[in-house]
Amino acid sequence: QKQLVESGGGLVQPGESLRLSCAASEFRLDWYTIGWFRQAPGKEREGISCISSSGRYTNYADSVKGRFNISRDNAKNTVTLQMNTLKPEDTAVYYCTAGIITLQEFCLDEGFRNEYTAWGQGTQVTVSS
Repeated sequence: QKQLVESGGGLVQPGESLRLSCAASEFRLDWYTIGWFRQAPGKEREGISCISSSGRYTNYADSVKGRFNISRDNAKNTVTLQMNTLKPEDTAVYYCTAGIITLQEFCLDEGFRNEYTAWGQGTQVTVSS
């Protein structure tokens, strides 16, 4: 079973930054589209960003556009989510996921959510003063 591991979460103040990483030890991430999702208490899981296998396509939810940046280093088998200007509403558990997405340029579309098949355990991000 493919397993992903997230790291880099923590407690920060509003306006600060965090960098999340997604890694896999038993398979190559460069074969897959990678997505980042988050889930806040009492809310549904939200897709916030994704990157195609080659890195050509990236998508962002409106809630994070302009503040978050997704990138991948296929040589290191990692995907990074740089989160800047964090807000209290960014507080959530953040998950990375991998999948073979039919149309990678639409990797955040709900119609392709079921194509993400490997998930990490999540990392907590808390933004609070």
